[in-house]
Amino acid sequence: MTANPVPFFRPSIGEEEIAAVTECLRSGWLTTGPKAHAFEEAFAAYIGGGVTAIAVNSATAALHLGLEALGIGPGDEVIVPTLTFTATAEVVRYLGATPVFVDVEAESLCIDLALTEAAISERTRVIMPVHFAGRMCDMTGLRALADRHGLRILDDAAHALPASHQGVSVGLAGADVTSFSFYANKTMTTGEGGMLVTRDADLAARVRVMRLHGIDRDVFNRFSDPRAGWVYDVVAPGFKYNLTDIAAAMGLVQLRRADDFVALRAGRVARYDAAFADLPVLLPPKAAEGDTHSHHLYILRLTEAAPVSRDDFILALKAEGIGTSVHYRPLHQMTFWKDYCGNKTFPVADAIFDTCVSLPLFMDMHDAEQERVIAVVRQVLGG
Repeated sequence: MTANPVPFFRPSIGEEEIAAVTECLRSGWLTTGPKAHAFEEAFAAYIGGGVTAIAVNSATAALHLGLEALGIGPGDEVIVPTLTFTATAEVVRYLGATPVFVDVEAESLCIDLALTEAAISERTRVIMPVHFAGRMCDMTGLRALADRHGLRILDDAAHALPASHQGVSVGLAGADVTSFSFYANKTMTTGEGGMLVTRDADLAARVRVMRLHGIDRDVFNRFSDPRAGWVYDVVAPGFKYNLTDIAAAMGLVQLRRADDFVALRAGRVARYDAAFADLPVLLPPKAAEGDTHSHHLYILRLTEAAPVSRDDFILALKAEGIGTSVHYRPLHQMTFWKDYCGNKTFPVADAIFDTCVSLPLFMDMHDAEQERVIAVVRQVLGG
């Protein structure tokens, strides 16, 4: 085994998270209950702006519920960037609607607004931008575009907590609905979990109903109200998307650490940038002026001057015990999604995929671990 391996990611779980989960286990309330309710309130307060936050078991569930609440169904089209994880598009198919893929900008790795506008048809209902790697999309421009065409915006913010656009927090910056992820490798974690955020009371009410089997009462209220704990109605064929109190207990602690987490990642990013500035690579896109970045991923793109291909670069790092990943193989290259693309081409996403690699970046990364990553990268790329 290689000495001093560095994983691609390691979650930052401390004694406070362990104690919170243990307290929850001892309380006897394991599924959706007081901790999940408290987590929703704390998250809404963190985002601000009078939003409603609804805890769910994944960001995928939040995207699905958001589209359902927006009334998306068969015959509708939803515009999605091709450079994203498949969940962003698959939820469109859950509802029988059609994802329409567009390319991304080389500078930001986010959805291309000009191509988005060109893709709008009379069937388009929603645009789903992805704040890629934690860099905010141009939400001012996207909101203006959506308003010109009478469209709604559901933004995939799985990478983007905490981030902001022009001083406004993600979740408030122009989207009708926002989906967050608390998967293990995200900027904060509940193990598995997600959150839907909206300022639209009608959308929030629909999401709450559909989150748990279409029941017309909030689950915690239904079990905590002694007057009528068993009285409820089913008003729609809903889903099983609720978040457990065990996960929420961890989330409450992680949320309190979110600002410290992003500061730690920002410091690591600055160190990487300085170390790699003279190498044959493109450094990750920075936040636009007036925006802030969550620094979820650190993605290098090898240039033509690099002495190795992207694949050989990954193998060389693996041989030295350095974990990496690739974000992402564009959806139009995937077997299932090819049929939705017709003759369209996506040259920017293709070029990004051929040259990109994500390096280790996590909150508990030790200085020695980052120094080792830097040394190996410079060795492989001839620095």
